[in-house]
This record gives sequence, structure tokens and C-alpha cells, in this order.
Amino acid sequence: MTQTSATPSRRRAPAMDPEQRRAAIVAAALPLVIEYGASVTTAKVARAACIGEGTIFRVFDDKNALLAACMAEAARPDTTVAHLESISMDQPLADRLAEAADTMRGHMTRMGAVAGALAASGRLERPAPPEPGKDGRFPDREASLAAPRAALAALFEPEQDRLRLAPERLADAFQMVLMAGGRTSSPDPLTTEELVDLFLNGAFAAGPEAQ
Repeated sequence: MTQTSATPSRRRAPAMDPEQRRAAIVAAALPLVIEYGASVTTAKVARAACIGEGTIFRVFDDKNALLAACMAEAARPDTTVAHLESISMDQPLADRLAEAADTMRGHMTRMGAVAGALAASGRLERPAPPEPGKDGRFPDREASLAAPRAALAALFEPEQDRLRLAPERLADAFQMVLMAGGRTSSPDPLTTEELVDLFLNGAFAAGPEAQ
């Protein structure tokens, strides 16, 4: 009688549900959209995601739907907020804010890169101008800024007894500074360290002349 060694059967990777598959495809597509804009092919995306090209169209109606999903993902603050919330409170405030600034600048850079790539090829859909609320603010914009602002406010809280303003107001101001800095076209933009130092200590240099 011939003995055969038992060969373990190969298990297939668990199937993804549609939302997981969409997320995986968008994650693979984002760097390609930044590089190629709307001219990126679904074949390239499929290779990057290690799937067949037809799999893309099981979860997206067409390439335009995939591009729109990439823009929406780039604009989402979820990952940025998670990074902000993970910043160690054992660091000095300046170091906490520098880490937060790098995180938020990275988010704005990615969002701008995706938007710029799609706009350059004429495939960025421009939404209708939003209507301001009674307070003059734009509700959708405020909603997208609220979570990062709350995470920033938490970074100020350990020093709140020494702060001139409440953590929430400082977080609002710091967020606006970062957003303005992200749009600058200056040939010599402020570094993260310079921006944080200026925010915390003002424009005067230390010394008798600053008194």
C-alpha cells in the first residue's frame, strides 16, 4: 500500500464585502490619481490593488465614480483626526503642535494633490456654491473642521491654566493659520517649527527690545 503524505489544503483569503473592496480600491488608486490625474486607467488601478479589472466595476459604476470616491477619500479628516488624537501628551506643547501641524499639512497636501490632478484634466466636479447659515458660516465646511479642531483643542488642555485664551479658541486660530499656510504661494514659506514658534510666542524676538 502506498502511503501519501497529507497535503494541507490552501485556504482562500476571506472575501471582502463591497464597502471593504471599495476602500481597498480607492487606497490603491489614490497615489495613481495624484501621479496621472484622470488619465489613470482602471487597468493600472487593478494591478495596484492586485485584482482583476472587472472587480472594479462590481463596486463602481464607472471610472468617474472611482475618481469621485478618490476625491471624497482625500478630503475625509478621519485618518488625520486619528493621528492628532494619538499625539503623546508627554511632549512639550510646542512639540505637540509641531506634530499636529505636520499631520494637518500632510492631509491638506494630499487633498490638494488629488484635486489638482483631477482639475488639470478637467475631471474635477465643482459642487454648487454652498449657502451660508444664519451665522454666516458654512455648515458643511464647519462639520469637516469640527473633529480636527476638537483634537487640536485637546493638545492645548494640559497648559490651559497658563493660556491667554480657552483651548477651543486657540485650536480654532491654529487651524486657520495652518489652512492659510497651506495655500501660500510664498517662495520661502514658514517651516513647521517657525509657524508653531510664531503662534506661541508672537512676532517679537526675545530680549529687552521686545518688552
